[in-house]
Amino acid sequence: MKVTKITSMALSDEQGFGAHYVKIDTDVGIYGLGEVGRTVWGEAIGRAIDHLGEIVIGQDPFATERLWQHMFRGNFFPADGVYASAISAIDIALWDIKGKALEMPVYKLLGGPVRDKVVCYPHNAGRTVEELVASCVKSVEDGWKFVRWGQAETSPDGSIDYSEGGILDPVRSIMRTEETVAAVREVVGPEIQICLDVHTRIDTTHVITMCRNLEKYNPFFVEDPLRSENPESYRKLDRHVDVPIAAGEQWGSKWAFRQVIEEELISYARIDLCNVGGLTEALKVTHWCETHYIDIAPHNPLGPVSAAACVALCMASTNVGVQEMPKAPQTYEIELFPQQIDWADGYAFATDEPGLGVDIDMTVAESRAVSGRGWVPQLRRSDGAFTNW
Repeated sequence: MKVTKITSMALSDEQGFGAHYVKIDTDVGIYGLGEVGRTVWGEAIGRAIDHLGEIVIGQDPFATERLWQHMFRGNFFPADGVYASAISAIDIALWDIKGKALEMPVYKLLGGPVRDKVVCYPHNAGRTVEELVASCVKSVEDGWKFVRWGQAETSPDGSIDYSEGGILDPVRSIMRTEETVAAVREVVGPEIQICLDVHTRIDTTHVITMCRNLEKYNPFFVEDPLRSENPESYRKLDRHVDVPIAAGEQWGSKWAFRQVIEEELISYARIDLCNVGGLTEALKVTHWCETHYIDIAPHNPLGPVSAAACVALCMASTNVGVQEMPKAPQTYEIELFPQQIDWADGYAFATDEPGLGVDIDMTVAESRAVSGRGWVPQLRRSDGAFTNW
């Protein structure tokens, strides 16, 4: 069996947001699906996938390790950023092909099930504290065991999320964020787990203050409290805070995780399979974390292909904390992906369908094609300075 074609697809999802998928065809009619993590990099991602296709087309799709090494190191300068995301999508699609060819689900290729199901958390939001609390209550009523939302914005209109103007003043944001955590904890009680995503929006000093303030609410973790460029900064955070810290979604290989794993600076590794190098690299990071008793909490703000790959990894890994799942599978993108993994009562289930257990309607995909170019929402401080989203 040989790879014959790689199709890069920048699409609009059913809500108008960007998504980017890969379809790899073979000479025996089997195809695999992958998903890109850096969806708004548009033509750059598509061109990287086309470029990497020069390595992969004509090759045996079972040679995932050799192909990964060739894609990552084949141009002397190690791949990172855009290319790491492109490698991720290709690698995931190759694993999907392997599973289909062997008539076996991917999670069994990764080592087989160590659990029956994977606990997940949804995305909650609200422009006011009251709306956020209502969103969390709805999730609990729907069976979720976790709730999650982001660092509060501080815009003049009073909105805490996706506000007009996008203002985030660090000191005021800390106070408003604590207000959201206190309000949700009071309503959902002690047994529902709370995840807070700082989204790298504030600096180390402010993060330390906020984490100390949040300790009494017993969050499951505080995610991405610092920018990703300098993992060394997690040393300072580790010395001063006692809440569990989750990080890693922006890191594009196992090497970026080295310091925080070896020095045990995080409690949860936020591996993004669609950024880190696919299942091949994510499996290595996961096993490395296991030697330091660090659980994984795979980052997945994406679509059904990413969700299926993440759940396959979690099904086959012993050190799993929770899986991000913005929306329950089979409740969104049904037209584009008529076959998806299962979900019930706050848990995702990998199906026994061969491969990832996801299928795509290419006619729908062709009708959704977009350039893929864009920007995430922009935030600034009250003095006009740019800050991270």
